[in-house]
Amino acid sequence: VAEPGEDAGSEGPAATPSPGNVEDFYELLEKLGSGHFGVVRLCRERSTGAFYAAKFVKTRRCRGSRLGLERAQVEREVAILRQLNHPNIMRLHDLFASRAEVVLVLELTGGGELFDFIAEKEALSEEEAIEFLGQILRGVEYLHARLIAHFDLKPENIMLQEKDVPKPRIKIIDFGLAQQLQDGTTFKSLCGTPQYIAPEVINYEPLSPATDMWSIGVITYILLSGLSPFQGETDAETLANVVAGTYEFEERCFSQTSEMAKDFIHQLLVKEPEHRMTAAECLVHPWIKPLSRKQELNRSRSSINMRNFRKFNARRKWKLSYNTVSACNRLCRTRLLCHLRKEDEELRCCESDQEEERSPHTALLRRRRSSCS
Repeated sequence: VAEPGEDAGSEGPAATPSPGNVEDFYELLEKLGSGHFGVVRLCRERSTGAFYAAKFVKTRRCRGSRLGLERAQVEREVAILRQLNHPNIMRLHDLFASRAEVVLVLELTGGGELFDFIAEKEALSEEEAIEFLGQILRGVEYLHARLIAHFDLKPENIMLQEKDVPKPRIKIIDFGLAQQLQDGTTFKSLCGTPQYIAPEVINYEPLSPATDMWSIGVITYILLSGLSPFQGETDAETLANVVAGTYEFEERCFSQTSEMAKDFIHQLLVKEPEHRMTAAECLVHPWIKPLSRKQELNRSRSSINMRNFRKFNARRKWKLSYNTVSACNRLCRTRLLCHLRKEDEELRCCESDQEEERSPHTALLRRRRSSCS
């Protein structure tokens, strides 16, 4: 395993590919999942027998289309993934593209979500939790050293490469909202998941790597207690709580939590981004890297609230399922609207999108020679 900040991996980012379609190089197997703009399928590389995840992303063919992602957004994600080669970050292996679809062949993360893995355990000490958190921090430190911010850190995007091993490896996934930041320029965005986004996102203020550190603070708070520090009854209430930035450590949920862990969270859930710990600073915080035997003992004797954590994870999974059904219903209504407005020239383009969507994924999926160089 590489030291923090070092490149690592069996091979580098996807090499310059040769022309061909996806099934010339990969056997497409079962569907692993689906989202708003495409599906993910298990695939096997014909030349090596290795398994990967093929992410099929629908892209927009016209300005008025509601089907698919903006092409520039997909290309930005690909450009970022091509730079990354770290043991705790999902790797881009290959790339295919057509006019209406992009296929990203990604490292397979077969161990499922970290939170699901933890929820299956009978008990978990802070020391064990820190092993996972340390991997997350090393991955984020690697990103931030390259002026890349993820901007969507949440439990759903923290996976395990495998789970039936003595020490599972964390993989940070989904770089759809990630940005390559530039010195001297500002970036603002209103995207993200309400309970994990930082106050500066909601206030539409400049974002920075510190925005990711707030999210890590929220994830740590949840991991230790099974509570979300800012969760309200509605998204609007949650956002208001985040902007206020006030939270507390309820005794009933944090009775087994060490003071060092609370201090770690305190130094991340700070409204002013410049006052938050960086990923590098987190890695040398005494909770993560004890300075004495006494601090080590405090970690090993403290534990996370598994009962609350399981409840939180069950609610989270239910909400994800509910949102998926709602998204499918919205997509069906959108397609019906496109069908009823054929007289609009741009929406006629949407219809052609749908026709191509019904054709096999492999149609005209030619590799770009320059995309993975």
